Formats: sequence, structure tokens, C-alpha cells
Amino acid sequence: MINSNTQYIKDFGINLRKLRRIKRLSQEELAFDCNIAISQIGRIERGEVNTTLSTLYTIPLALEITVPELLEF
Repeated sequence: MINSNTQYIKDFGINLRKLRRIKRLSQEELAFDCNIAISQIGRIERGEVNTTLSTLYTIPLALEITVPELLEF
């Protein structure tokens, strides 16, 4: 169970990085738009942290996508 959760977190991060690059945003720009630390964006993209619901809400707004689009991986 723990391993599958870890993989889900990593897959989420990989998808976030892909979507951010499609939108041609730097980690710094995304962090600014989401009002979170740049280092946090990096940790999420590397699958090092399980992000919060508030971050899960703000990232799609900044990327101009829907939450389901962010979770499609």
C-alpha cells in the first residue's frame, strides 16, 4: 500500500512538470502564481512531498486547467 501511494505521488509530480512546461512556465513563475515557495514546486515535481488540498486547488488555477486534468496520469 505505501509503495503504490509513493508511486502515485511521483506520477503526480511528473505530470505537474509536464503540464508546467507545456504552459512554458518556470518553477518560479508557477510558485509565484500559486503563492507557494519555489522549493515546494520542485519537491512536488520530484515526488518528495504529498501536496495539500489547497495547493491542489491553486496549481490548476495557475496553469489554467481543471483539477481532473492535473490528476490525469
